[in-house]
Amino acid sequence: MTDNVAALRQLLLSAPRDALPMTYQQVASALALTPPQTIAQVTQALEQLMREDAAQQKPFIAALVVSRRGGDLPAAGFFELAVTLGRFPADTAQHEAAYRAEFQSALDERENADKNAQP
Repeated sequence: MTDNVAALRQLLLSAPRDALPMTYQQVASALALTPPQTIAQVTQALEQLMREDAAQQKPFIAALVVSRRGGDLPAAGFFELAVTLGRFPADTAQHEAAYRAEFQSALDERENADKNAQP
């Protein structure tokens, strides 16, 4: 599981901008996850990334992954955990706007990380 978390963070940091957001299935394929429960493996890794990012007060890099059926939004578990971690409002009517802002913050954080890594 820890390997999946590190590999997922690296994948999301290194994916080309035009490949984002990625779907859960695209992540599972990119990480070469195998059954059973490949999407559950992705979900567990995303949730761990969210906990790590919340602890470090960083944008949720997990916001760069969406549900294929969710209209370019993550699955419900993303929003539930974001509320639990105190990062999103409990009012579900505000979740899409909060997500869009988080997605942009995650992109900005990626770009800043790239700039800081340049020699």
